[in-house]
This record gives sequence, C-alpha cells and structure tokens, in this order.
Amino acid sequence: MAKKTCSRCRKGKTVIDLPYVNQSLCGDCFVKFFERRVQRTIRRNELLETKDKTAVALSGGKDSMAVLTILKSLSYKAPASELFAIIIDEGVPGYRDELVKRGAKYCKELGVPYHIFSFKKELGMTIMEMVKKAEKKGLDMLPCSYCGVFRRQLLNQKARELGATKIATGHNLNDECETALMNFFKGDVSRIARAGATVGVIKDKLFVPRIKPLRETPEDEVLLYTKLKKIPVIKGKCPYSRDSFRTAVNKVTLQLEEAYPGIHYQMLSSIDQLVPILKEHYDTNKWEARVCDCGEISSQDVCKFCQMKKALGLD
Repeated sequence: MAKKTCSRCRKGKTVIDLPYVNQSLCGDCFVKFFERRVQRTIRRNELLETKDKTAVALSGGKDSMAVLTILKSLSYKAPASELFAIIIDEGVPGYRDELVKRGAKYCKELGVPYHIFSFKKELGMTIMEMVKKAEKKGLDMLPCSYCGVFRRQLLNQKARELGATKIATGHNLNDECETALMNFFKGDVSRIARAGATVGVIKDKLFVPRIKPLRETPEDEVLLYTKLKKIPVIKGKCPYSRDSFRTAVNKVTLQLEEAYPGIHYQMLSSIDQLVPILKEHYDTNKWEARVCDCGEISSQDVCKFCQMKKALGLD
C-alpha cells in the first residue's frame, strides 16, 4: 500500500497514523507533535520549576531515554535548573548490564551527569540471587514485587542524598491505564486515588516527588520517537517479566486499543475524573507519614522495603 502524504506539512510521507486525532504524520511532524505534547503535559501539570534539580530514573529503555532526551532539550530554557540521571542495576546478566552500559553512554553523549547504584552493592544480592533465595525459602513473592520495592526505595534514597527536588520517570499512557486497571482488579481503590502526573500523596522531606512527563503518550509512539531521533535503546524484556500481572493486563489493553483506537485516552480521562472524588473519599491529604526504623518514610510502622529484606534474609 502506498504511503500517504503527511496531514500537516502536506509534503513528507507518513510514518504513523494517529486515528485518535485523525492525522497521518511524517517523521519530522511526528517528532514535533510528540515533543509538544510532552511539553504540554509538563506545563499543564506544573511538573517542573525553573530551579528544579531533576533526577531522571534511567533504565536504559525507550521510555526513560526519551524522557532524558526531552528534559535535556528543555533544560536550556531554565539555566538555573539541574538535570542528572540515576541508574539502578538490579543485576540481570545479558539484560540489565547492557541497559546500564547503553544508558551511561547516552548520558555522556548528552553531557548529563549520571550515577549508578547496584542491588549487589546496596543490598548484598543481585535480583537473580534474590529469586533463587526466595525459591529456597518457599516465599510466595513474584520477582517483580520485591524488585519494584527495592528499586523505588533506592531511587528515592539516592535522589534525596544527591539533592534532587524531582524524580522524572518514563511512565507512559499505557502504564497509567494498566496500573489503574491492576489496582481496580485487586480492589485497591485507594491507590487509584493517588494517580496523576505527580506521584506523592504527602509532602515530606524524606520523599522526592516523582513526575511523569510521558503520561499522555502512547507506548508505541515513544518507540517510534526513539527510532526517529536515533536514541540508542535496547529491545527486550526482563526475563522475569513473564510472571508479571502487569504483562497480562498489558495484553488486554493492547487488544482493546486495536479494536477501539483511542481507548487508552478515554481510560485516562476516566481515571483523572475519578481521582478528585476518590481523594475526597479516602482523604489522602490527611494521610500521616511514618518513619521506619531504617529512616525511610512509610505508610506502616515497618516499611515494605524492610519487610522484604527480612523475608529474604538481607538484614
């Protein structure tokens, strides 16, 4: 089938069809469309301030690499701001080690400072060693569960120690919808109440707020953007992701999107309309932060990080 002409410039050949806006765009127009949407998300949700010191949670995958690229381009408009990357190495040979190398190399190319922290050094075990130990102990925990908890805790701790005022993550539109559905299926409506472009139920000096510039951007468009911008990303998934509940939900939402184009945006709109109502019901503004014995903020007396460390014998 012959390629169509770009809906905007009327010159270039299209590289993508966007049925939810009834447009077909060439590479140059798509890049502009993509970057303007991200900038609009940042501006509308007031995600960044002129003197922010922003840490990008850099995994080396397409989403975080795209975020780093865009924030670097915007940093020139705010000379008083600072930007750096934090890379967490969970210790998965043939997967994470390559992502870490690629992420570090790209930071050097962009001139962005970066810091690498590993599970092995910080926790005493790689994620692979944790999986084996959990199996021996007969623990009923999926690898993604404790990996996610450890990653988030280390990311917050290291960002805080490095003086970050914000942590930018690569969560895209698909991620937002999947998370809401997962919480709905689990009956954890209070977590849906925390949804939004900024993550952080309460303000506390121990917690570094997280922002999601790609929240309104579909996953497949992020991939195309990295290709067109020649951003060096590595394809592939963590070997443990096949066990993830998120993977199953992802398949469902992709099938729905294929059958009903634009349904991710409809879902996000529904989520955003529900959040204010749920926040009022669950009174999230009055949630009281506790400090675990480890010195980190928690919603419980003993944080999940410490609970899992104890279960795995990492104390």
